[in-house]
Amino acid sequence: MSPLMLPFSPRFITLTLAALAAVAFGIAWAEEPRFSLLGILFGIAAVLTIIGIHDLIQTRHAVLRNYPIAAHLRFIFEAIRPEMRQYFFEDDKDGMPFSRDRRAVVYQRAKMVLDMRPFGTKHDVYASGFEWMSHSIAPRPVADDHFRITVGGPDCTKPYSASVFNISAMSFGALSANAIRALNNGARLGGFAHDTGEGGYSPYHREGGGDIIWEIGSGYFGARNPDGTFSPEKFAAAAANEQVKMVELKLSQGAKPGHGGVLPAPKVSPEISLTRGVPQGEDCISPSHHTAFSTPVEMMQFIAEMRRLSGGKPAGFKLCIGHEWEFLAICKAMLETGIYPDFIVVDGKEGGTGAAPMEFVDHVGKPMRQGLFFVHNALVGIGARHRIKIGAAGKIITAFDIVRTMALGADWCNSARGFMFAVGCIQSQSCHTDRCPTGVATQDPTRQRALVVTDKMQRVVNFHHATLRELAELTAAAGLDHPAEFKAIHISRRISPNEVVTYADVYPALAEGELVAGTGNLRWRQPWDMAQAHSFRAVG
Repeated sequence: MSPLMLPFSPRFITLTLAALAAVAFGIAWAEEPRFSLLGILFGIAAVLTIIGIHDLIQTRHAVLRNYPIAAHLRFIFEAIRPEMRQYFFEDDKDGMPFSRDRRAVVYQRAKMVLDMRPFGTKHDVYASGFEWMSHSIAPRPVADDHFRITVGGPDCTKPYSASVFNISAMSFGALSANAIRALNNGARLGGFAHDTGEGGYSPYHREGGGDIIWEIGSGYFGARNPDGTFSPEKFAAAAANEQVKMVELKLSQGAKPGHGGVLPAPKVSPEISLTRGVPQGEDCISPSHHTAFSTPVEMMQFIAEMRRLSGGKPAGFKLCIGHEWEFLAICKAMLETGIYPDFIVVDGKEGGTGAAPMEFVDHVGKPMRQGLFFVHNALVGIGARHRIKIGAAGKIITAFDIVRTMALGADWCNSARGFMFAVGCIQSQSCHTDRCPTGVATQDPTRQRALVVTDKMQRVVNFHHATLRELAELTAAAGLDHPAEFKAIHISRRISPNEVVTYADVYPALAEGELVAGTGNLRWRQPWDMAQAHSFRAVG
């Protein structure tokens, strides 16, 4: 959009009309100075104009920068009474209200506002599905909240000390340049990692200087030949950058597992073309499957090659669990080849995306907790859990989310939604329209300007720090020193008004090496027998 057209944009029309009204009423009042109504109207229009100009230049509220004057209605409705907020926020499909709890927590922590509340919990503690953490009669002193874990197995020569809470995969192209800048600068200041998503390792990731987990998807963006195949030379050149700490192969994501993607030609800007290595003006295709490998054994060999090309940095893969025998086939390929990834990131089907088919969002793939415990158990069952770290992603926002995720076997957690809220997302659900009201998920430069990097990058740091501080307090309250000590027995779940189980009851564990030794557990024996190292297809 031309800057000359901005005053006539629907976003700025309220300010434009207020300014025109102020001029018109001011001229009329000057001609009839005794007519007090004109003076009142001029005063109202002038005040609205001043408010609108202030909205344009202030840096704290992105939505006001994009919708001067008009966006105040949103804040007014929210302030009338707490229940009005339900009209502006969606509820989690798991029954966790984002409006009154989780998203509000992010905003408060990102802005360093006290997040205490009176009158106890808002949850029905006797409703089925309610979960809680057991505390200790002998709590520990609150430990240093800089919880970290080391990622890198025996074959890795450059292990990475990672925070237990990092920014999940969100691509440049899906997010704006300013959003990427704010996230990566925040990661640098806060000492945690930023996953690039499959959209490539962009200049906006590079300029921030924050630790990078470079994700390579089926399109091999940033590491591809002109025909779309994987380019070892381009991968090695980018992975050699000191900023890149780990390299990650993406098999699938939670929001649309087993589904490819298309970035339409009009959205392939010169920047995206350069970052992804695709022609400008043509559809950018993310295939639903990889071309660099076709069997579990070949996949392990490809991961070993990624580790070699990166100079010995941790190499792993991310997936949402679907057919269980396919992941167990990967496990058999590890045993056969002796090649093990340094890490695995488990994404849940409840994870978000800018846009995905409704059926995929609602009904395809395992939820994160089921997928996570399956992967953890499978690695225990083949005797490899000690050498492979596990990350998890899927609507992880609060410290309690981290606790129950680590209790099921995760070594660290990734959050996309939480950090999007921290940089200003208001869940307008317009990501796929390129009309994001806060400049977070758009490539429109006039909308991106609403997101002020220096302000939002500090909010990213604040949210991360405050969440880990709460995690430290929860850990101490449980009588533990590090969140890695949480086990399934620490988390309880109500399954009926008069029946409670622990996660240890819900998620029964395998013994070390049980799958290799030959399990008698029918739940595991069938998919294990169906798996084969040289094909993703089931035996029989």
